Amino acid sequence: MIPIIFPPSNFKVRFNEKTSNDEIFDLIRKKWLVLTPEEWVRQNFVNYLVTSLNYPASLIALEKGIKVGELNKRFDIVVYNNQAQPVLLIECKAPDVVLNQNTVQQILSYKSVLNASYLIITNGHYTYGFYTDSQMVEQITEIPVF
Repeated sequence: MIPIIFPPSNFKVRFNEKTSNDEIFDLIRKKWLVLTPEEWVRQNFVNYLVTSLNYPASLIALEKGIKVGELNKRFDIVVYNNQAQPVLLIECKAPDVVLNQNTVQQILSYKSVLNASYLIITNGHYTYGFYTDSQMVEQITEIPVF
């Protein structure tokens, strides 16, 4: 397991009276989003990447569509290097979702398309990471700093 302590944040949160939903402003996508439990994990994890691990926000993409075989899927977080190659692939789940083999299979299917070296799964309470290359998958105990 990778120990993660989310740093303090100054998220903008509001209540949308039209939809009766709490919303959070996403600094990467520059828009208001419904504040679901999974979105809370995603926003805190992005804040952790930028604040604690020094990843530039400009190298982070959130919830983009990809084609996995015949299926249209959406990844949660991808961090690119300066050459625009995926380096970190992160799958976020709501805090009450157990991280299991299905979560690992999901991120591995995304890796088959994006080919990131580091795979991270998190529900905000628990975070697991893996380093992969063409020959092996190895569990890691920390996420590399930018």
